[in-house]
Formats: sequence, C-alpha cells, structure tokens
Amino acid sequence: MSNIDQIDSAKKVIDSEITKVSSNPTLIKYGGCASCHILFKLIETLSLNESDATDLLSEVLYQDPQLNERFIELVEKIHMKDRLMGAQFSIKSREAKNRFIDANIKNVISELSADIKNYGIELVLRKLLLTLISVQLAQNIGVDHHAATEELYYYMKKNMDINTVVHEFLNQISKINTGNYS
Repeated sequence: MSNIDQIDSAKKVIDSEITKVSSNPTLIKYGGCASCHILFKLIETLSLNESDATDLLSEVLYQDPQLNERFIELVEKIHMKDRLMGAQFSIKSREAKNRFIDANIKNVISELSADIKNYGIELVLRKLLLTLISVQLAQNIGVDHHAATEELYYYMKKNMDINTVVHEFLNQISKINTGNYS
C-alpha cells in the first residue's frame, strides 16, 4: 500500500470512528481513552504496529484540520465533559494502587529503553519533555492527561514557533551532556 493510500485509509477509519463514538460514547469502555480507541482501531484495521499507527494518526490529523477539530472535540467530550476518570483508581485499596503504579513504572521504563535503542536519546528527551508539559497542563486546567496531551499537540500544530523553543531546549540539554553548555 502506498503512503497516499495508507493516509486515505487511515483518514476513513478515523472519520468513521469519530462518528461512531460521537453518536455512541459507550463504545469507549469506562476508564478507556477516546484517542487510544481510535489509535487501536487504526492498528487493527490497517495491520500496523503502535508506533506506525501513532505516526499515521498524527500525520492525518495534521493534514486535515477539520478532522483534527472533530478528533479534539471528541477527546474533550469523553475525557473532560462526560467522565471523572480518577474515581475508579481512588476507590482501590492501597495495595492495588501500589501494584498498578509499580506495573506502570516498569512499563514506561521498558518503553523508553526500547525507544532509546530504536530511535535515540533525542527522541526520548523530547517525549519526556512533552509529557511533563502535558502533565502540568492537566494539573493546571483540571483535566486528565490524555485530554491535556491532545490539547498540547493541537496547540503545537497551530503554533510552530513552540517547536523551535522545544528544539532549542533539547539542544541545550545535549550540550550539557557533552560538556559544551554555555
């Protein structure tokens, strides 16, 4: 399948899933994620790995501002307006919470280790920086992390200057790492 065909196929899947979930939000299981639902539908439909599906989702949404707007509206509706996702975790026992946190820490470290091996330290640093920014956004505006991440990426797509700021910061970190920081 050519890149253009893959983009067209992905666009159809994304559009279809946004429409389905908008008319029936119960398609997203309680505690589930709207953007992950669409991502996994891409993986399933187009037989992609998660990394390729994530890249394709970003590319399609970047190329189609109207579809991107619908995607953002869906994520905001599911995550900001329709649910209080933290309630499910808060009622767990302390032991269950600790097991959940432990598993997540190990999973993140494993994923970052694979990313370093496959893509290099620069990508991982960018990922960590953007994650920290989205976590702070989530805390400051009172939404879940998925919604804050979508808001951040939406903003970054519209304001390319911020990419320059991020790139310059990451270059400064690289200089510190090599001993050339001024």
